[in-house]
Amino acid sequence: MSQSLHVVLGAGPAGTTLAAHLLGLGHRVRTVSRGGGAAVAGAEAVAADLTDHAQAAAVMTGAAVVYHCANVAYERQVDVMPRMQAAVLDGAAAAGARLVVLDTLYPYGPTGGAVMTERTPWRAVSRKGRMRADLDAAYLAAHRDGRLPVALGRSADFFGPRVFNSSLGGTVFPAALAGGPVLALGDIDQPHSYSYLPDVAAGLARLGAEPDAAGQVWHLPTAPARSTREVHQLIERATGRAFTVDVLDAPRPWGPFDETFMREYAELFYQYEEPQVMDSTAFETRFGVRPTPLPEAVAATVDWFRAALAARG
Repeated sequence: MSQSLHVVLGAGPAGTTLAAHLLGLGHRVRTVSRGGGAAVAGAEAVAADLTDHAQAAAVMTGAAVVYHCANVAYERQVDVMPRMQAAVLDGAAAAGARLVVLDTLYPYGPTGGAVMTERTPWRAVSRKGRMRADLDAAYLAAHRDGRLPVALGRSADFFGPRVFNSSLGGTVFPAALAGGPVLALGDIDQPHSYSYLPDVAAGLARLGAEPDAAGQVWHLPTAPARSTREVHQLIERATGRAFTVDVLDAPRPWGPFDETFMREYAELFYQYEEPQVMDSTAFETRFGVRPTPLPEAVAATVDWFRAALAARG
C-alpha cells in the first residue's frame, strides 16, 4: 500500500471527494483550505492562504502529487486565481511534485453546439473564460519548460454527493425530494453534459497516478449528454415525486444564487443557451474507464441528499 503524500488544495465538494478517494487508495492525504477545518476523516487538514507563496510552499512540502481544486467566488476569480496559480506552481515545483489541476470548460467559449473535445479551439469571450485560458496556457508552459509535470482535468457542470452550489445541486435535489419547484437555466431541451463528482475525483486521482498523462488537457469521464429536461425526469423517477421547474431564461437572482452571483455569471450564461456537450472518449480509451451511467449517478445523489437532509432534521 502506497504511503506517498498527496496534497489536495481546496476543501469544497471536489477537494473533499477527491481526498476521500485518495485515502481509499491508501495514500497519505493532506487537505488545504483557508480555514483548515477537518474536511475528511483520516486526512491531515491544514490552513493556508494559497495566494501567499511561503504558505503555499509550506503546505506542499513532501508531496508526491498536488491536486489544485481550490476556487474562489466568481466576483474574485479574475483577480485571485492568477495569483493563486503563481504560488501553487512555485510550491509544487519546489516540492518536486506532479500537479493535477481541476479545470473547467470556460476556455472553449461558445461553440455553437459543437461537441467539445480536447482538440476544440480555445475561443473564450468572457472575462473568466479568458482568465482560465491564460491560466491553462501557463500551466502547460510550465510543463513544457520543465518546471514540473502538470496535467489538466476538465469537468462539465458537476453534481453528486456534497454538491450544493451547482446548477444540479442544492436548488434541484432537495427541492425535488420535497416536490419542487426546482431551478433550471436557459433552454432545458438542449443537450447538456453533467459530470458526476465521484467520477471527476477518480479521474483526477488517475491523472495523479499516471506520470505520462502530464503535459496535456484531459476531459474527465462524463456520461453522454442528455437534455436537462431528461435529467429532471431521471430525478423524478429516483425520488418518486413529480416536481415543478422554474426556468430562468436570463441570469437573474433565484434562491441561493443572489444578485452578485448572477451578475458575475451572466457572461457564462451561454452555456445554457446552446448545446453544451463534452466528450471524454480520449480519457476513457487511454485509461480503460467508463463514467457512471446517469440514471445510477442520479439515484446515488438522491440517496445522499435524502440522508443528508434527514440528518439535518
